[in-house]
Amino acid sequence: MVEQSGNNPGERPQWVRRRPFLAGAAAFPLTALLPKIARAAEAPPKKYRVGVMGHTGRGDYGHGLDTVWRDIPQTEIVGVADPNPAGLAKAVQRLMAPKGYEDYHKMLDELKPDLVSIGVQYIDQHRDMVVAAAERGVRGIYMEKPLCRTLEEADQMVAACRKHKVKLAMAQQSLYVPKMKVIQDIIRSGKLGRVLELRGRGKEDARGGGLDLWVLGTRTLTVMQALAGNPVSCLGTVLQDKRPLGKQDVRDSEAYGIGPLAGDEVHAMYRFSSGVTGYFDSIRNAGAPSPWRHGLQILGSEGALHWYSTEDFMSPAHFLPDPLWDPGRSGKQWIPVSSAGIGVPEPLKDEWAGHHGGNVLAVKDLIAAIEEDRQPLANLEEARINLEMIVAVFESQRTGGLVSFPLKNRANPLTML
Repeated sequence: MVEQSGNNPGERPQWVRRRPFLAGAAAFPLTALLPKIARAAEAPPKKYRVGVMGHTGRGDYGHGLDTVWRDIPQTEIVGVADPNPAGLAKAVQRLMAPKGYEDYHKMLDELKPDLVSIGVQYIDQHRDMVVAAAERGVRGIYMEKPLCRTLEEADQMVAACRKHKVKLAMAQQSLYVPKMKVIQDIIRSGKLGRVLELRGRGKEDARGGGLDLWVLGTRTLTVMQALAGNPVSCLGTVLQDKRPLGKQDVRDSEAYGIGPLAGDEVHAMYRFSSGVTGYFDSIRNAGAPSPWRHGLQILGSEGALHWYSTEDFMSPAHFLPDPLWDPGRSGKQWIPVSSAGIGVPEPLKDEWAGHHGGNVLAVKDLIAAIEEDRQPLANLEEARINLEMIVAVFESQRTGGLVSFPLKNRANPLTML
């Protein structure tokens, strides 16, 4: 049984002090989950009642967080909430929900669902939705990323879920897709040699810089956490028009409900508990056209591995058995990596491409976590650390130096310039 005692919401429970995978431990035991993504031939009796929360025009329903339940036989959607009347009518029809509500509080009070799906991508709504659901006795929450706007809000969400013993799983599909285990196995096998560094980039489109760090960086940083352990320190640089940002650059961003935001260029260096160094960079409008560079590079003493669009169930990955990382000099070739391994044809079908396959596995894991009284793989405490990694870049820029984890400042650093 997981112990969640302690009154300090900023306290790190023992179970969340993740032993780094690169230090010799697999971070996620996915083996038991992977074969179970297909619909059951005979659905078991409905057991978990699901309430879906969305907001058409302000984050909608995320990447399939509303429809995933149709492939989870032990659940049934009992209601949907959306303050937009037109969006609500469409959601009721799409989800075949028996009831629709414009106020999610009313849905929670009347239906008393076991599980809640928070698909809203605008994170200014996340804190209130999670606290309301926890206080009304839900058993589990599946929520779109990133977590929320500030570490203060994250602490309040942690406190509410600890108090009411609610399991919360983030929609960090990268942690559940089959390729995660394959890449862990490649690292464990020694094919990469000693892992020297991790390098991640955002999409670097019009959102490049600070917004890219928030919206897409959360995905790449989650994979870094899974492979390298919890962050120890961060050194960040945030620029606006090629100069260090100042108070005059901060705007109240409506995008994704993030709030005060600045920077069209970000550079971050993290030191992880495994001893590995990771980097994340994003420059506005510097990205390649689709397919994007967005993803992670794992650079080792014996080779390199590139994994892009990591949360896509069929995400592309390639391995280079070259200590120079330079096929032009070595003559080595990049080898595709499938869900079955290096150079093995992909056995999975394209019907699971996109976010849906990861959503199915994540929800199955959430239900298993409830029944086994453990934390989900993509749990709330890890999500708070992921948020800290984002906030730390701006805090480092504000303070002008290295910052350590956990961060002492729980507010948005950009409001303190």
